[in-house]
Amino acid sequence: MDKIQAFGKNVSAQFTPFAARTQQYVKEQLGQADDKTELPPDYIELEKRVDALKQVHQKLLQVTSQYANEAYDYPPNIRESFNDMGRTISEKVNLLSAANSPAEVQAALTAPPQAKPQPKTFSHAIARAALSGSQTLNASHPGAAEDPLVTALEKYALAEEKVGEARLAQDSQIQSRFLAGWSTTLNTNLMFAARARKAVENSRLGLDAAKAKAKGGFTGGQVKSESEWSEETRQEIEGKEDEFVGQTEEAVGVMKNTLDTPEPLRNIADLIAAQLEYHKKAYEILSELAPVVDGLQVEHEASYRKGRDSV
Repeated sequence: MDKIQAFGKNVSAQFTPFAARTQQYVKEQLGQADDKTELPPDYIELEKRVDALKQVHQKLLQVTSQYANEAYDYPPNIRESFNDMGRTISEKVNLLSAANSPAEVQAALTAPPQAKPQPKTFSHAIARAALSGSQTLNASHPGAAEDPLVTALEKYALAEEKVGEARLAQDSQIQSRFLAGWSTTLNTNLMFAARARKAVENSRLGLDAAKAKAKGGFTGGQVKSESEWSEETRQEIEGKEDEFVGQTEEAVGVMKNTLDTPEPLRNIADLIAAQLEYHKKAYEILSELAPVVDGLQVEHEASYRKGRDSV
């Protein structure tokens, strides 16, 4: 029986502060609380800045999380078969160059058993479409002289595959160096700040609840002035004031640390570096291809004009 009573007292001791805070919170929401301990202006300013930082992280993460989705730029209207995606463009080109019959050409374009599907990126899709187009032209006119359009499409396919691989490398860098760090700040640093702020709010509610109880605000009895409080009540309120001040100081430290950390800026720098490397690589690949295709175009146009003039 004594154990049951002791357990009951323990539960009551744990429940009473929570109930008092809840009652105080409800009264404040209903506008029935006479007094509410004000938080320091500097503290409120820190809260606003932390909320802004959290919003920035959430919004940017909502967009950049797409870098974890390989097909984020893959057109939804494309219909590619497993055979289309069974080999890399480089593999297909090598096999096609060695093909001596239509059967070997078809085998080069067909996915081998248990092949891993090729990436679903926009650049890879362009590469597959370009190579398929070159082979369609070849098949339509077997044995003819080399068609410059076929050559251009094949070279373009190889280049676009490289661009696609560079994009995948960029995505991998962004996932490991930006998304991981950005998510850590959101889920760790900002979460710690939120917990510290919650502790401040709970201690404030507890303090104001104790003051309201001392004044008779919870009992509905005669309102007591501070001079009428018992020594026990004074000590209880002083203890809660000390707790409130301590929690506030701790929260200020946590919020300042969250705001001052250089990690978010480092994350942004890593994001930009990965994007820059990708675009630089794509520029280099296409810069190497462009004069080759331009040369084919000039030669073909000269041949075309010469043919027309001879007619």
